[in-house]
Amino acid sequence: MKRFIFTLATLLVFGSSAYADGVKTQNVRLVRNGDFMVVDMDMDLTELKVKANRAVIVTPALVNGENSFDFSSVGVYGRKRYYYYVRDGKSTITGSSERSFRKAKRPDTIEYSSLIPYKKWMEGSNLVINNSVYGCCNTKLDEESSPLVENFRTPSVEKVYYTPEFLYVKPHAESRKVREIKGSAYIDYPVNEIKIYPNYRNNTAELNKIFATIDSVSKDEDIEIVSLSIKGFASPEGSYQHNTYLAKERTNSLMNYVQNLYHFNPAIVHTDYEPEDWIGLRNYVENSNIANKSAIIDIIDSGRDPDRKNWKIKDAYPEQYRYLLDNVYPGLRHSDYRVEYIIRKYSDVEEIKRVLATAPQKLSLNELYLVANSYESGSKEFLEVFEVAVRMYPNDQVANLNAANSAMHKRDLEYAKDYLKRAGNSPEAVYARAAYAALIEDYDTARKLYKQAEASGVAQATTALAELEVFIEKNK
Repeated sequence: MKRFIFTLATLLVFGSSAYADGVKTQNVRLVRNGDFMVVDMDMDLTELKVKANRAVIVTPALVNGENSFDFSSVGVYGRKRYYYYVRDGKSTITGSSERSFRKAKRPDTIEYSSLIPYKKWMEGSNLVINNSVYGCCNTKLDEESSPLVENFRTPSVEKVYYTPEFLYVKPHAESRKVREIKGSAYIDYPVNEIKIYPNYRNNTAELNKIFATIDSVSKDEDIEIVSLSIKGFASPEGSYQHNTYLAKERTNSLMNYVQNLYHFNPAIVHTDYEPEDWIGLRNYVENSNIANKSAIIDIIDSGRDPDRKNWKIKDAYPEQYRYLLDNVYPGLRHSDYRVEYIIRKYSDVEEIKRVLATAPQKLSLNELYLVANSYESGSKEFLEVFEVAVRMYPNDQVANLNAANSAMHKRDLEYAKDYLKRAGNSPEAVYARAAYAALIEDYDTARKLYKQAEASGVAQATTALAELEVFIEKNK
């Protein structure tokens, strides 16, 4: 029996047996195979009665409302009609695709297979078998239709995806885990004074910002503070000489206030000052919509001494100067503080897991990598560690590369694309971009990048490229 050979993507719907005026059907299978619909069945003709002057045409068909499409037919002709309808081996009723038999020579059973082009309307259609009786002159005398398969639907099939091997990179271990926290406080002083008044204006809140920063690390047994620095700035109004005095002495006053509370080793305490924050003023003007912006920036960038710059802006653009004096200059009087500290190293994986759950910011990339590899590769826990790592180190190339691999493993391709932008250009990053290109079905780019990674010494690129070619060939 001639049967169609189907791929793994072939979808079958089995119908029940049916009887249509002497034609019995069994083993009915309705198939969608890519761009074609295929029907396959056994036709039992032993009970089919055909008179000498009649022809019986048996035709399976798909029907859905006003739409219908016929598969090839089987014709059984009486003695007088065979020579009338079948000429040169072709039926004049249904054409050359028909399997035509004289009644006396018909087989008892026909193993039937036929295909037609697939159309969208065939979803929800019914497979029927039509039994038509013809007399002379192509006159249809009778027709009977019997259902074989009702409401055909193509079952959903999960798409087969290309799955590359992902290469996670081990970060270098740090000799010292040095970190820093920094911020700015805006301490107010009465005019020309340098003494700290904690309850003056908003000073309580501003001082608490510094204290909260120090407390966040000073009370942790795993952390040692190695440096505390404060740099004070004054605003440009007034003389540069007097602003130098204010910036220096107010910075010292603030550091002394902090030292009286914490008693740090004097060796780790550092102060600095900037008499006038012209950089801050320029940044504000450049990003504002203030009138005469370009001219004011030209004055700021000029070679004039600071006092003449301030006077020139005030003289040439008095309206804009008044706005800057009232709204911008107060923000230029600030104290920038920085706390530098060292976190102890962790080597025990179980301890690292506990720290990961409560204070992941204390872990190095290398320590996060160690705990990730304690889990099964590709597991939920394994992938989550790399996501934590990139949140802790958003600008690190290795963290972004590993996070990109984690995202691709889960097919979060938008996240992967974003991480890859910050993953650098190491051979492993090139390999990862090749994998990403393959996942979005940009196969030309994937081939190019795999070859580039291979040339750079990534041994896995050779295998990945070969596997990609096999995948492409299988899924054409």
